[in-house]
Amino acid sequence: MKFLEDPMQTIGAGFALSVVLIIVYLGLSGVGAGDADWAGILLRWIHFLAGITWIGLLYFFNLINAAFMKSLDGPTKNVVIPKLMPSALNWFRHGATVTVLAGILLYGKLYMHGGTGAYALAIGGLLGIIMMVNVHAVIWPNQKKIIAAVTAAAQGTPAPAEMAQWGRTALLASRVNFLLSIPMLFFMGAGSHFK
Repeated sequence: MKFLEDPMQTIGAGFALSVVLIIVYLGLSGVGAGDADWAGILLRWIHFLAGITWIGLLYFFNLINAAFMKSLDGPTKNVVIPKLMPSALNWFRHGATVTVLAGILLYGKLYMHGGTGAYALAIGGLLGIIMMVNVHAVIWPNQKKIIAAVTAAAQGTPAPAEMAQWGRTALLASRVNFLLSIPMLFFMGAGSHFK
């Protein structure tokens, strides 16, 4: 079970297990491999996986990380921020991008002809697009400046006076995304339930 010690190997094992279970499902259900909409299935799967990564990190940042970071003293922040935030924000912003792009492709594939469910999904999708723009235009640029300033501070360079404002701007933008995620998730999930 060595693969469980490395998250990338665990992801690979998860994909391999998925393939095995898909083959078993097709065999047991009698559904022919050619009878499935594989493009739609794969787009939805990518959309879900990336969305869970993105929104999971959004909730982590807002419900856990923000208060945790406030509780740390300066020298501890100088160690934690450069080690934690670049990787977390990398998964966060790329998760946002992949979620939105896969969602747009999936929406185009499934709802080119409209329908009530399409309108609900369009509302959720628009909120998701706003959130993704917020990630790339506000949250990431401010966090990138904070990470660089904290890294420099760990080596003796004084923190810039604007750093507190960068943090506040990133926090408020993240809180806006946190707020928008609640109706976004409702409309994304409700689309197929409206007739």
